[in-house]
Amino acid sequence: MFKILKYSFADLSRSRWTYVYTGFYALLTMSLFLLSSDLSKVIISLMNVVLVLVPLIAVIFGVMYYYNSREFTELLLAQPIKRTDIFLGQFLGVAGSLAGSLLIGVGVPFLFYGILGSAEIGNYLILLLTGVCLSIIFSGLAFFIALKNENRIKGFGLAILLWLGFAVIYDGLLLLLLAVFSDYPLEKVALGASLLNPIDLSRILILLKLDISALMGFTGAVFEKFLGSNLGMVLAILSLMVWVGIPVLGIKFTSQRKDF
Repeated sequence: MFKILKYSFADLSRSRWTYVYTGFYALLTMSLFLLSSDLSKVIISLMNVVLVLVPLIAVIFGVMYYYNSREFTELLLAQPIKRTDIFLGQFLGVAGSLAGSLLIGVGVPFLFYGILGSAEIGNYLILLLTGVCLSIIFSGLAFFIALKNENRIKGFGLAILLWLGFAVIYDGLLLLLLAVFSDYPLEKVALGASLLNPIDLSRILILLKLDISALMGFTGAVFEKFLGSNLGMVLAILSLMVWVGIPVLGIKFTSQRKDF
């Protein structure tokens, strides 16, 4: 698996789209620093971009890489290599390259502007942690969707719909639920619903660390009210780790049962 991971990672690292992805974050981060010297404001601005763009790029890259490497994958399947090693290695290579691009693109400008000597280093590390987790989660979900669907158009469509559901539709449905049942206590329902969305979990985690109650929204306020900042952060991190494991298990079981 590690050899396949190494090959996939090296292959994607040479891709011009990886350089574009890294350069975009580097340019964005440096631009935000030029506009404001307040690290908290820079982190919040980056959060708004990372929570939307990272999952979108991850699902597109994951599906695209799976379908484009189909012939190479079939060659590997003819060799005495475990199926799970092939697909998990490819998935980890994609997730690793995306996470590496994020870490370099966002991390280098922060180091250049002296984040190591700042009190905001903890907030910065939480931002990077959530970005890495989202890269792994959504690239894994993309691989799972591609494994389940041989049709490329259907696979791309389902991947984009998945991102749209988590990034946009989820919030709309939750607001509709709160508006319709406004006369009932829905705090615990909102708390449970937030655990079902890794993007919302990431947003809550960052805002709990920044301690900005005005931006938390309803689910973030429920997290802070029922759990407090520290316990809420621990629960959010553990839930993100669970989300990281879900696509890994899905890829493992699907590749074992799929008839190639």
